[in-house]
Amino acid sequence: MIESDKERAVLFGEYMVSRKATVRAAAKAFGVSKSTVHKDLSERLPKISPALYGKVKLILEENKQQRHIRGGLATKHKYEQQHCLREKLKKQNT
Repeated sequence: MIESDKERAVLFGEYMVSRKATVRAAAKAFGVSKSTVHKDLSERLPKISPALYGKVKLILEENKQQRHIRGGLATKHKYEQQHCLREKLKKQNT
């Protein structure tokens, strides 16, 4: 069990650095909200461990730059799945 907010912030930071994870992935792994992870990383971690925060900040910036690409790929995947489903339904109906 995590004892304090400070300890939790460091755990989130170490998790993200070791796995190059997203805020969403860290939140899911620890069973907390994305808001909690983001607040701990952006507000608490710089005061506790500036060196770790520097590493985390690089990962956050990289994820922010890739965000639009991931969103586009997710949308593409969604429509490809819908297309495949329609094709299967057409074959079943003929």
